[in-house]
Amino acid sequence: MRVLLVTHYYPQHRSGVELVAGELARRLASRGISITWAASGPLTDNLPAAVTALPMRSWNGIERATGFAYPLWHPRDLGRLASAVRDHDIVHLHEHLYLGNLAAHLAGRRCSRPVVVTQHTSQIWSNPDLSLGLRALRAILAMSNRTLGRLVLAGAEQTIFISAKARDYFAQLIPFCNPPLYVPNGVDLTKFRPLDQVARKALRCELGWSPHRPAMLFAGRMIAKKGLPALRGLAARLPECDWYFAGWGPIDPASWGLANVHCLGVADHGKLARYYQAADLFVLPSLTEGFPLVVQEAMACGTPALVSADTASGAPESLPYLITADVVADTLEAKLRDVLPSLGDRRCAVAEFAREHWDWERCVDAYEAVLNHLNSPTTKCELDSRSERRSC
Repeated sequence: MRVLLVTHYYPQHRSGVELVAGELARRLASRGISITWAASGPLTDNLPAAVTALPMRSWNGIERATGFAYPLWHPRDLGRLASAVRDHDIVHLHEHLYLGNLAAHLAGRRCSRPVVVTQHTSQIWSNPDLSLGLRALRAILAMSNRTLGRLVLAGAEQTIFISAKARDYFAQLIPFCNPPLYVPNGVDLTKFRPLDQVARKALRCELGWSPHRPAMLFAGRMIAKKGLPALRGLAARLPECDWYFAGWGPIDPASWGLANVHCLGVADHGKLARYYQAADLFVLPSLTEGFPLVVQEAMACGTPALVSADTASGAPESLPYLITADVVADTLEAKLRDVLPSLGDRRCAVAEFAREHWDWERCVDAYEAVLNHLNSPTTKCELDSRSERRSC
């Protein structure tokens, strides 16, 4: 079976979508599935073994100007992409919105190749406190979901949602070809695992973190939609806590001038796991996500997570194990002060929940079953018949 994987970037971009795509590709390839990966080039990191790169020339001015990642691929490379679609059995897209994904979808329709879409995001939550820029972005994405989303997701042979919130949102807009699936992202439980109290104390000493002050951790892109303005306010309001930031982006917490703010830079999986294990609380006051992988990774390490109610709705089964609050300064501060004394008591239950629900092998089993079904002779005959009817 030959699968063409299409994402807007490779994992070197370090966003959750590409990291998930990379782990899926690696694990599916290890099961004998041939995968070619098309994404914005140049490729600077090694891809998983048995995965072939198809880098696309791109212009990234939109992300540089606004922080919104939307690469535009070179027209000639879109032609290469269409040729690659014809050479593969199945097209697997992560997200519907991006130019390359749209082109791959249309090429798949033209040559009767089944298309699978993994949809990570839905709409931006409606909130009067959103900045003007985020309100404009919300309006653009809402229009895109009703137009491009309808085109791609309704035309895909199978849509897989990583969050229940995204599935329920699109179910109101789109007549799916087949019932959509909810498959949460997996977590590498060999890397992201809890430590006992003695090991955590030793790790904090090794990292240079205070053993006595609560350690709050953020990991991800340093942009407004991830809640960085709210975190700046919290760090100022709770000087008794240390705030650690791992990531990259246009917002630099070091410029805030707060003695309790510490920047860790870009971290690979190995470093991130250590930060999760050492932290007392993972904090992500974002309003624009499905259910972020970093939340799952932190919880797999036994670290409780404070997220918005909007983010928590992405994985409703995890609600009893999450700490939620509206993204309003007074509310966030009150919630943090309320939960600080009990964070240590939550660690065992949080880690156990993650272990039971987010194992990668269970996730890959679901994807492999979808791919095998779409590559079956029966499905191929149905696609050929559908294509003939459209031609007529």
